Amino acid sequence: MINLIEKIRNVPDFPKPGIGFKDITTLLLDGASFKQSIDELAELFDAGNIDKILGVEARGFIFASALAYKWRKGVILARKPGKLPADKLSQEYELEYGTDKIEIHHDAIQPGERILIIDDLLATGGTVAAATKLVETAKGEIAGIGFLIELTFLNGRSKIENYNVRSLITFDNE
Repeated sequence: MINLIEKIRNVPDFPKPGIGFKDITTLLLDGASFKQSIDELAELFDAGNIDKILGVEARGFIFASALAYKWRKGVILARKPGKLPADKLSQEYELEYGTDKIEIHHDAIQPGERILIIDDLLATGGTVAAATKLVETAKGEIAGIGFLIELTFLNGRSKIENYNVRSLITFDNE
C-alpha cells in the first residue's frame, strides 16, 4: 500500500501568506497512487446505493469521473457560472470575502435519484454545502459526500454534518 499523504505536496504561502496549499498534482502524476486513491474512495461508499456522481469544479471532476467509470454511473458537473450551456440551477455560497456560485444543468438530476458528491478537498465547506443544496433543489437524495483530503482544522464538516461524509486523508493543521 502506498502512503497517499506522502504523495501530496505541501506548498507554503500559496495562494497567500500563511496558507499551506495541499497540491494533489503530485499524487495524480503517479498512476499507482491515483488508482489507489480511487479504489480507497470507492470502498467508502456503496455503489449500489448511488445513481449518479456529482463532481465539484474542477479537481472534483477528476475523482468523480474515475469513480463513475469504475461503477458505470453518470457524472454531473457542478461548474462555475457561465460554463454550462443549457438551463441551469444555481446556488450561491459565502467566501471569506464575498460570494461565489456553482451551477448544474436543471435536468442533470431526476427526482429521487441518489447522488454521491465528490470533491478533492474539504476546507471551509461552503462549496460542498452549495452542492448539497443544488441536489436537494433538484429533488435528488444525497447518498454521501466524499473527499480525498479534509482539512479538519477549518471545520468545514460542520456545514454538512447531516450527511454521510467520508474523507481518505485528514490534516489536523496547516
